[in-house]
Amino acid sequence: MTEKEHKHIFEIWLKQYKGVIFKVVRAYAFNIMDQEDLFQEIVIQVWHSVPAFRQESAVTTWIYRIALNIAIKWVRKERKHNQTQTLDQTNISESVLLESNPKTDDRLDWLYEQISRLDAIDRSLALLLLDDFSYKEMAGIVGITESNVGVRINRIKKQLITKVKNDYGL
Repeated sequence: MTEKEHKHIFEIWLKQYKGVIFKVVRAYAFNIMDQEDLFQEIVIQVWHSVPAFRQESAVTTWIYRIALNIAIKWVRKERKHNQTQTLDQTNISESVLLESNPKTDDRLDWLYEQISRLDAIDRSLALLLLDDFSYKEMAGIVGITESNVGVRINRIKKQLITKVKNDYGL
């Protein structure tokens, strides 16, 4: 692959799958500075992974796999970092994410908040479920069995239904 082809593929992927990356970033990072850091790390990894893509899966699956792996590693790294240092990270006036992240409604905010409270694997599965991935695809991306995906999805749904009933009296 030439450098020009590499750059062209990367630009197309970034344009087409920026939304996937934003979903993962939003589920794993909760303030603008963290979201920017995580977004950058995922984009850098996508850049490095372009030549390794062997077209054995859909590009969306590939991007999700990269984004989720980076997000999970990032969370672990941030936990260690935050144990030793506290920063005020709320005063970022200009942000790529703010500019490109569309406004959401309260229901979507509530859903992302609930997803953010799940453990790393369940959080990944919830995001993949929202994008209509099959259990088989989810199993491949997350690295667990298809039956384990089904069990975890069932638990996530029950947990969310219970939370909706408690929060909204439905």
